Amino acid sequence: MNKMRRFWGTVSSGLAGITYDFEFEEPIDWSKTYVICPNHTSNLDISAVSILTKNNFCFMGKEELLKGFVTGLYFRTIDIPVNRNSKMSSFRAYKKATERMEKGMSTVIFPEGTISGNYPPRLVEFKNGPFRLAIEMQVPIIPVTALDTWKVLWDDGLKYGSNPGVCHIFVHKPIETAGMTVDDTDALRDKVYEIMYQKLQSVS
Repeated sequence: MNKMRRFWGTVSSGLAGITYDFEFEEPIDWSKTYVICPNHTSNLDISAVSILTKNNFCFMGKEELLKGFVTGLYFRTIDIPVNRNSKMSSFRAYKKATERMEKGMSTVIFPEGTISGNYPPRLVEFKNGPFRLAIEMQVPIIPVTALDTWKVLWDDGLKYGSNPGVCHIFVHKPIETAGMTVDDTDALRDKVYEIMYQKLQSVS
């Protein structure tokens, strides 16, 4: 399923004249399990992360994605839908994520929880979920900063359309969580936010 997702992301983007350029702060050891933590300004972010991630992985995302033709296929199989307004749904999604990670599957969670309604977009407050998950599972977290996907396609493209172009993605070095406890969740969240915020500021 993930091979299909990578293939579809590459082909569908390529047919629209869209490519992805990945820059790594340091090489990633894809034999390890991670929580992957990207910012979110465009539907292209999903394709970008799918192409980037070389191990087995799943997305955790809003349950509305079950309604999409392609996204619905994945969120009914390997991905994890969540209704963030329901504590029970959030609990079940979190439990599924821990079970998948125990089997070596990385989890992708957009910490903003949604695409910001601001245009040009800005990095909005992060939710604690991905950081608590990384700490409880004692796995590294990889911040991923999409620098300009919104310039090619903002949100779903309905308001401003899309343009052919190159999306630049910066992959930060993994942050180890070994030895951290849930009491460190806020500090880890703020650290990742600052890393991504400073990277976005450096290219604005």
